[in-house]
Amino acid sequence: MKIRKAILTGGGRATRLHPITTTINKHLLPLANKPMIFHAIEKAVEAGITEIFINTNPGETELQKHVGDGGHWGVKITFFEQTGGPLGIAHAVNEAHKFIGNDPVLFYLSDNILLGKLTDMVDDFSLGNYDCMLALCQVPDPERFGVPYFNDAGTLIDVVEKPKDPPNNFAVTGLYLYGPKVFFDAFQHIEKSPRGEYEISSIHSYFLKNNYRVGYKEITGWWKDTGKPDDLLLANELLLKEMPESTWTHSGRVRIGEGTRIGDNVSFVGPVVVGASCVLERCTIGPHVSIGDGVAISGANVENSIILNHATVSGNIRITGGLIGRHATVTQKNFSSIPLSVRMIFGDKTVFEC
Repeated sequence: MKIRKAILTGGGRATRLHPITTTINKHLLPLANKPMIFHAIEKAVEAGITEIFINTNPGETELQKHVGDGGHWGVKITFFEQTGGPLGIAHAVNEAHKFIGNDPVLFYLSDNILLGKLTDMVDDFSLGNYDCMLALCQVPDPERFGVPYFNDAGTLIDVVEKPKDPPNNFAVTGLYLYGPKVFFDAFQHIEKSPRGEYEISSIHSYFLKNNYRVGYKEITGWWKDTGKPDDLLLANELLLKEMPESTWTHSGRVRIGEGTRIGDNVSFVGPVVVGASCVLERCTIGPHVSIGDGVAISGANVENSIILNHATVSGNIRITGGLIGRHATVTQKNFSSIPLSVRMIFGDKTVFEC
């Protein structure tokens, strides 16, 4: 049972990442200078997927422009709107029924960042003839996720969404495999949760209580759900650390884009990725920094941060843990011999002066 089709998420409002996501789709935020959803697409393609269906918010256009039709990856990509508003993850999958038909499918939450390949999980699913397979990961805060419940014999018996008192520290990650038809059959039997959404955990609970074959595989590397700013920055750090040696254009694990000008007194502490057509002067960059295209930085120290395209940072300022939107301006006008140390999250076109 080979899986050739995948559903990826591209919708949602990402309110926990405001203000940076008020003007940009979360799935287009760059991690290691690559839109977040590109990482998910590459994982799916690596696992043998040939058709990808991406759900979007009603009226979305930017995601389609950046992702395209899939030709870049040698696959076919189709976009579909989640009608009726944000009715939950399970509802988004059900909306793809007309594309998936009776075929098995990979469902991938595109804001989940994973180290390692999906190939082993896909192979285990196929060989084991499962109806569903879940990926589990140990986390410090399982109450934020769907949590697997096991009986005394260690058998998986249920999945509960965001329990107040989780019985273990496992989370069900945003990677799911489903056999032919089973998801869409189960969807007819679930109801909205108290928060008004069709929960994906309700699907898995239905499977387990109705004798479907549900397998699971623990992710032993790292997995990150980028739901909060700190998660986003940590995912950026981890991806930068994992980039192969062939990626770097300069010693010290530094990559500098075409047309970028490096002025006097600029130092890097890798890993650092700098986009094209940037101007850097009298600054220290890194570690764990992703800088987009057309960014200007003068006089500042920047570490553990993501700076989007065409932002400007100037002055004797030290930014640690920053998320700075497109065309934003951060300026220190009142000079001090002691750097002003700040942590900031700014949306597009924000102007901050100090």
